[in-house]
Amino acid sequence: MDDSNAKNMHRRNFLKRSTLVAGGVVTAATLQTLTAHTAYAKECKPDGRGRGRGPKGKGYGELKPVPDQNGALILALPDGFHYTTFGKIGDMMSDGYITPRNHDGMTALPGPDGTIRLIRNHEVRNAAGDFNLGVVGPESTRWDIKGMGGCVTTDYDPKHKRVTRDFISINGTIVNCAGGLAYRDAGWLTCEETTALPSATSWARKHGYTFLVPADAESIVLAQPIVAMGRFAKEAAVADNESGIIYQTEDAGNASGFYRFLPNDPVNPLAGGVLQMARIKGMSNYDTRKGQTVGIELPVEWVTIGTPDPDVNSFATSCFGQGYNQGGARFNRLEGIFRCDDSSMYFISTSGGNAENGDVNNASADGLANPAAYKEGFGQLWQYIPSLTGGGTLVLVFESPSGSVLDSPDNLCVTPSGGILFCEDDASGNDNDTHPLAPGLTDINRLIGMGRSGEPFEFAVNILNDSEFAGACFSPDGDILFVNVFGTGAIGSGMTCAITGPWRKGAL
Repeated sequence: MDDSNAKNMHRRNFLKRSTLVAGGVVTAATLQTLTAHTAYAKECKPDGRGRGRGPKGKGYGELKPVPDQNGALILALPDGFHYTTFGKIGDMMSDGYITPRNHDGMTALPGPDGTIRLIRNHEVRNAAGDFNLGVVGPESTRWDIKGMGGCVTTDYDPKHKRVTRDFISINGTIVNCAGGLAYRDAGWLTCEETTALPSATSWARKHGYTFLVPADAESIVLAQPIVAMGRFAKEAAVADNESGIIYQTEDAGNASGFYRFLPNDPVNPLAGGVLQMARIKGMSNYDTRKGQTVGIELPVEWVTIGTPDPDVNSFATSCFGQGYNQGGARFNRLEGIFRCDDSSMYFISTSGGNAENGDVNNASADGLANPAAYKEGFGQLWQYIPSLTGGGTLVLVFESPSGSVLDSPDNLCVTPSGGILFCEDDASGNDNDTHPLAPGLTDINRLIGMGRSGEPFEFAVNILNDSEFAGACFSPDGDILFVNVFGTGAIGSGMTCAITGPWRKGAL
């Protein structure tokens, strides 16, 4: 088979080897993968420090430090892989503004003139009105005149490995963490991971919304919140290309829910709709955080959130509180979500799981009637499988048995061959883990791959600093993995990496 045919087949198989859906029931292909994950988890037993054997699954071989095009050592990668870095914090962009700090969630779409269009979040957490290394842009397009978060659009030329254009595409938002693709890939849904309220000394407007950045925008767009999608600590949102339903994750510690938005018009989510939260059928207030079993099918039903845009921040009025009081399910720190071609959704619980990492959530922050301190786990991977009847099924696909296997996953992506790639976010933690390829650093962060064998493996290590990986996504042809180094906030400490190599020779 010649190389062009191999690439075409590779793209036709994009996500097809992932789990399948049939009326909301887990299929034999899914169960095969789940069985492999379960076997691996049982084999990898942690010791008292949450340690087990490291990820040695079928990957691409041993890692080593690899320089970028300028000779800088940013990543450790397997043999045969190379990368280009661009969009560093402080770099001047085409629109005359500097590249903001805190590179987070991202997507890759076909761009103009053969380029790849990246739309990237910047999770800026400066104080209100502080635009130091923030997203600037004109005041007239900001949602909040004091907001310094937003998105940057970058057109990347894969042939010459360079940026042809980059510009601020939305501004005046804050804490833009992750997001996901809009209906029919019409744009990027960017989410605010906060419920900040306006005051005389702080913000000018409410926050906690989802905004749409059109894929074809050639300059900055007016930031308009999709209010009906709810106001809560948003992490990610992604639309089902068949139904137009948008699924959302909440990153609010122990009081986190899984949501869906039923739009009145899938093409125009600003036209309103209905917000709902997941409930496990027959099990009110089901707690997913611990005591779960890989592969068990949990039937889902949905409860409607009557007031999706609360004016105050309290448990009773919050979107989660409204759903929980109707029996809604409870997660810990839901973060990245990724849509599969079969309309199922993978999503991450960063701190779920039985194996504990040493960090404890403050019980008083829950807002629940009977709060309890929660000992964080090393992370869970969930899959939601819709059904024709509208309920669907929730399945735990993987739960990390130790920090050496997978530690605090955040963003994720499904790879062109149906594997999974996790971005670790272990920037703080009591385990103080180290790595031989990153001397002098603690709480290191990696890209962890997982093929259908069920065994995780290391694909990359951040050897520059202790900041997280974020925004992993493949180019439309599947040849380039784009991923962000979040950065420490200092100039040059965060950037986007374009990784190329022998993808088809390994599990991803």
